[in-house]
Amino acid sequence: MFGLKKPHVLNWTTTLFLSLTFVGGVIGTPIYLYFYGWSTPLFCAFLFMFSACAMSITFGYHRLFAHGAFNAAWPVRLIVLIFGAAAYENSAITWCSEHRRHHKHTDHEDEDPYAISRGFFFAHMGWLFLRYTPERPHDNVADLRKDPLVVWQHRYVQVIATIVTFVIPMTIGWFWKGTEGLLGCLIIVGFLRVVCVHHVTFFINSLCHTLGGQPYSSRTSARDSWIMALLTFGEGYHNYHHEFQHDYRNGIRKWQWDPTKWSIWLLNKVGLTWNLRRVPKEKILLAQIAEKERHLQARLGQKQVTLSETAAHILENARHHLAHAAEAWEARREARNNALKAAAAAAAKTHTATSKPSLDSLLIALRREEEIAAKNLRRCIAAWRSAYRLACAS
Repeated sequence: MFGLKKPHVLNWTTTLFLSLTFVGGVIGTPIYLYFYGWSTPLFCAFLFMFSACAMSITFGYHRLFAHGAFNAAWPVRLIVLIFGAAAYENSAITWCSEHRRHHKHTDHEDEDPYAISRGFFFAHMGWLFLRYTPERPHDNVADLRKDPLVVWQHRYVQVIATIVTFVIPMTIGWFWKGTEGLLGCLIIVGFLRVVCVHHVTFFINSLCHTLGGQPYSSRTSARDSWIMALLTFGEGYHNYHHEFQHDYRNGIRKWQWDPTKWSIWLLNKVGLTWNLRRVPKEKILLAQIAEKERHLQARLGQKQVTLSETAAHILENARHHLAHAAEAWEARREARNNALKAAAAAAAKTHTATSKPSLDSLLIALRREEEIAAKNLRRCIAAWRSAYRLACAS
């Protein structure tokens, strides 16, 4: 039922916590408002904690720690670890271990911790009611175990969460308005905020694998949805993310709603984040083309469309040139990346700059070759698009 099956046993601690916070937030909030009325400061406190905790999951747990999409200074890492703990979604180590397993085994019932193939409820939150027997090891987060801040948070995650979620807000509430303020912070800033953050995150595992399009790949259930992006701080462009998981962006267009991406970019401008990883535009276009080709082949197989001899010849010719151009571009790109790595390794080893002019000349030449290959690839992409439109119209 609801995808809940062995080898799991009921996780009583998590089940009780999810149930109590839901009851406290959803039932307690209207009761509180009935007796004490609306409070703008209380709403602002809720909004601050909700945004800080949800962004700490998307910005910190997800893109920074789980995928290494960028690097961040220790104050940034500390802040997202503190508010990430207050989201009550376990430690960064546990969260990232489960998420990396999800990406490696997407939709595989026995390996994906929150596989949508086991049902919507299971992917949304049902998996949290269970624990594996034996427990799955944290054997895929060796990099995170080298970060002292992450290890500290893992050790004290529940203490941090309780202090940030309940102790500090309720203390402030007591000094602000006595019993009324204390109860408001407990119910609205505490219980209700935890429930809202939980379900915003849960939507990514459930609705983002159910609603929307698949412009980059249909190999997994992940989907792009601008509506879900609005609800999840930019995580709704999930089809792109599953195809290019190490990109610091989910919404790659300037107009796509992705406040997490904008936050990373802004912090980069003041030196608090660096090494922002971006997928080249050409690689994104090739993924879209591959997906369109899969759709076309499926329609041809089902005889929904037929190609004239001329259209088939033009499309096959365009495919041939595109494949060669893509191969050449990848080779030039790999050559330049290897040269950059070799130059960095040599500089670290010798601490001298004796060969810097020759290295610079080599890198400039390789960069030029890559640009020429990229330009040729874009021409071939344009030719393929024309051939594809002709094929679809025939």
